[in-house]
Amino acid sequence: MFGMRTPPSTLLKYYVFQVTYSVGFIWPIFTLFLRWNDLTYTQIGLLGSVSAVLVVVLEIPTGYIADRVGRRNAIAFGMAAMSLSLAGFVLADALFEFVLLYSLWSVALAFHSGSADAWLYETLAEEFDDERFTQVRGRGGAVHEWASAVTMILGGLLYVVHPTYPFIASVILHTSGIVAVLSMPKNESYRDETDADTVGIAASLSMLRTEFSKPSMRLFVVYVAVFFGISRAADEYIQPITVDLIDGLVGGDTIAGVELAEPAVLGLIYAGFALVASVASYHTETLRSTVGLRMAILLVPAITAIAFIAPVFVPLLAIPVFFLVKSTSAMYHSLVGQYLNDHADSVGRATILSSASMVYALVRAPLMPLAGYAADTTSPITAIGLLGVLFLLVAVLVSLPASPVATTETGPAKSVRSDR
Repeated sequence: MFGMRTPPSTLLKYYVFQVTYSVGFIWPIFTLFLRWNDLTYTQIGLLGSVSAVLVVVLEIPTGYIADRVGRRNAIAFGMAAMSLSLAGFVLADALFEFVLLYSLWSVALAFHSGSADAWLYETLAEEFDDERFTQVRGRGGAVHEWASAVTMILGGLLYVVHPTYPFIASVILHTSGIVAVLSMPKNESYRDETDADTVGIAASLSMLRTEFSKPSMRLFVVYVAVFFGISRAADEYIQPITVDLIDGLVGGDTIAGVELAEPAVLGLIYAGFALVASVASYHTETLRSTVGLRMAILLVPAITAIAFIAPVFVPLLAIPVFFLVKSTSAMYHSLVGQYLNDHADSVGRATILSSASMVYALVRAPLMPLAGYAADTTSPITAIGLLGVLFLLVAVLVSLPASPVATTETGPAKSVRSDR
């Protein structure tokens, strides 16, 4: 399926990493856990802002470090940081402690954001399979979502036993992930550590200026950043809207006449989201091969944004829209990763990807509190509708000077491979 020269064991190790990177044990109950520790919603919002700012600050430095020490090592360091952060949540009970843990979590996210995709693309390119990136990345995402679905159900049940148990389970999962990552092969240019093909800080900054001075790249990153921003902002309202709608339909947290604790119900709901997202992620390559990479990148956000508006008029459509946004977000990460990797040189690839992630975080940081203000003054469903309108307006504005997605699907990476 992946070519004679692509070691199946390498792909299996990548899929195992995707399983261990899941935070499904804690995601459905995370806000409940913080509230259990007597944090107010304002304090929870503050923690989110701290995380967003730190991700912005850390993206380029961690991308540069990944290009210096190797993408695999950077991923392993991020997994270790995540394990330590999750372990800290078991013991923390004060706001300043949670600030420190969120900071450590941000370090983990920053190391992962550019390094994982850069490692995969380089690994496939070394075997003349870089066109398979969308397929392998999409299937890896499907594996991740399936793992999340299972762990979300278990996490909700563990929380009912004791609120710290989901975090303990997540620590075990992420710690095993360090072993899985270190079992993956290094990229070819990092196998001889004394002669790694890296660039200095000045050269990295020059490379970033060159890449992001291109109008097509600037428009592309803005277009993608706003979509990721509205998707992440909408995620904050899935829990309250879904619970309210289900309460209205079935009269409480009751399934087949059996009353379940709220965390367990949320675990089941989020598992459903993850399962649908896994199917979508698995078929990302099908979408790309059917409509093309450029058209897929343009259409997926536009369709999702239009769907955001529907629940304003028919509230019951909110749940199908949530399934849609989970699916399109899962697909979009693979599509965007393919596009950016195609337009980045091998040397400095993680720096380029991390720089794009920094822009995503810059957009997300103000967008989330603004969406929160809209939800407080109107309603969560109205806030989601406004997010959809915002994206459509931005899409029109960035499309006026030129298309945000270049018509060609080739880039530096292609020319490098063709010279082999």
